[in-house]
Amino acid sequence: MILKDGDPGTRLTAAAATGNVRHVRRMLEVEGVHPDAVNKFGRTALQVMMMGSRSVAALLLEHGANANVQDQQGITPAHDAARTGFVDTLSVLHEFGASLNIPDHGGALPIHLAVREGHVDAVAFLAPRSDLSRGDRHGNTAVDLARASGSLEIVELLQHHVEPSRARQP
Repeated sequence: MILKDGDPGTRLTAAAATGNVRHVRRMLEVEGVHPDAVNKFGRTALQVMMMGSRSVAALLLEHGANANVQDQQGITPAHDAARTGFVDTLSVLHEFGASLNIPDHGGALPIHLAVREGHVDAVAFLAPRSDLSRGDRHGNTAVDLARASGSLEIVELLQHHVEPSRARQP
């Protein structure tokens, strides 16, 4: 349900948050609402969208939404998708230019969040596309976090991507 009243940013973010592709499309294509219009909290539709809705993400990105928009904590939509384990959303974000190596204000990359939450599929998607040598604000790399969590599956997956890069170094 889209509110008839309210500013365009609030209406667009409300539609995106509920995953309502039809209303998002109408607002972008018929009403001409900019995809990066913000709501009263200063957040864009891509930042508040229903994270599992690849269709909403793709629609916003096709209309020019900033794939690397950051909130006040430096969190990008890729951080949110990684934290929640939505690989389809990560994929479309990456396809439209989202960097998977932007740290939040705590130094965490999206892969750090996926590892912390134990999202194996998200880690598998992110590992070949992430700077695995980068640590968070505590110096912990994705491998360090996986070891600390006790997830042998994620440790092995990450080591598979870390080892080849070490072998190439002199």
